[in-house]
Amino acid sequence: MQFSPPLQPATLIKRYKRFLADVRLPDGREITLHCANTGAMTGCATPGDTVWYSTSDSKTRKYPHSWELTETATGDWICVNTLRANTLVQEALTAGIIRPLAAYRTLRTEVKYGSENSRIDFLLTEPGLPDCYVEVKSVTLLHNGEGFFPDAVTVRGQKHLRELMAIAASGRRAVLFFAVLHSGIEQINVARHIDPQYAALLDQARVAGVEIIVYKASLAADAMKIEYSAAFGQ
Repeated sequence: MQFSPPLQPATLIKRYKRFLADVRLPDGREITLHCANTGAMTGCATPGDTVWYSTSDSKTRKYPHSWELTETATGDWICVNTLRANTLVQEALTAGIIRPLAAYRTLRTEVKYGSENSRIDFLLTEPGLPDCYVEVKSVTLLHNGEGFFPDAVTVRGQKHLRELMAIAASGRRAVLFFAVLHSGIEQINVARHIDPQYAALLDQARVAGVEIIVYKASLAADAMKIEYSAAFGQ
């Protein structure tokens, strides 16, 4: 995906109320950005880091600027706008970049499914193949050289794992897709120290036939793209 116009830089002052962040522009002015991320954003929101933001031309938005990327003091790039993960994955699926899913040519988004009133991110179909349900999660938490998911307790994520297990039990394909949106992460694992219930459910899901696919994105102020697969640890 292309950022047009390219993102603009600022210096992070603080993030607060989960969805807001104050930044300082290069000319010294301070503005407030919208932050489309409900997670803890550990390591992604350190005051003094460079924030890259987009600007909407909508006349109805209270906060027209959106926090898209963080460039850390160590030079890592992180996509903090979790809404971008699905866009990146959809582009990659359409382009055939995700090899385990490349045989599917029809894609639908936000399809209702399951017994817990869920919506799947992507439903892939192809004559002669089992329907494939793909749930996308973005990974931005880096700790001791390894990426982890989740970065906070996620009741919603636990629900998604239960729904995917039911899909797998029915004979259809169930995929948990981790989109690595941190330049410093090459391998990921489940964050047992953060959400042990999610970790236990993920262990059950793998035994039940839920597939785990991990791909990493390249990140820059003008564009982002899912590029290659990464490893999932034990």
